[in-house]
Amino acid sequence: MHGASYPLYDAHIHLDSYPEERREPLLAEALAAGAAGLVAVSMDVASCEENRRLAQRHPGLVLPAYGHHPEQPALAADGPELGRLCDWIRARAAEGEPFAIGEVGLPYYLRTETESRGEPFDEAPYVRQLERFVALAAELDRPIVLHAVYEDADKALELLERHRVRQAHFHWFKGSAATVRRMARSGYYVSCTPDVLYEPDIRELASAYPLELLMTETDGPWPFEGPFAGRETTPAMTRDVVRELGRLRGLSEEAAGRALAANARRLYWGPDA
Repeated sequence: MHGASYPLYDAHIHLDSYPEERREPLLAEALAAGAAGLVAVSMDVASCEENRRLAQRHPGLVLPAYGHHPEQPALAADGPELGRLCDWIRARAAEGEPFAIGEVGLPYYLRTETESRGEPFDEAPYVRQLERFVALAAELDRPIVLHAVYEDADKALELLERHRVRQAHFHWFKGSAATVRRMARSGYYVSCTPDVLYEPDIRELASAYPLELLMTETDGPWPFEGPFAGRETTPAMTRDVVRELGRLRGLSEEAAGRALAANARRLYWGPDA
């Protein structure tokens, strides 16, 4: 593992968004770089099915998360598509499959872009869709992976609290200090991407959030800037995140790596992992 004895975890990656011919080599490279686990989040039904196939081919390494990404048209809360997806997820639980719920949340970027054009945006269908997934996470007692930033995080927190969800993960989070305190009080996790090396707001969050609730992620194949400009985003970049988090927290790379790995294992792979 390149001289380090801690395992790497990519707590949020769109594995099925890489070109099909790139997925297997990417996983082989991740293993060679020291990766022990990747949470493969889903965009829609087809994405759920592909991530399930990848997880079946790589048990233990790939943990799928099933859901419907919010930065696209919402599924009607009382419609057949969302009902079928929730039933499909329940069937995976009945078969004893390991998985999380996600990526789900609220459409901050879609909403703000629409409103910036002077057009109205109806958020209600997205809130209803998210509540279905939150209720499902509570019903199945599975971790839920959230795309909920800025003021949308408070709306998501209300749903999590209403349904008493125990295990929640706000990925690539940005938001107010008050929201951050609320998330930490609830014991909810936050993950940092490679932009922790160059984004002041992310660096501030990474320095202050409880260490035992921090994880590393790439959100690959999303591209990054700074020292990563022009490079393909890969799970190996989580090593750069570990090193930077260690520097920000006054920890050695080894200590930071072990702590961050333990957090990802605890949330997604369970205490026996």
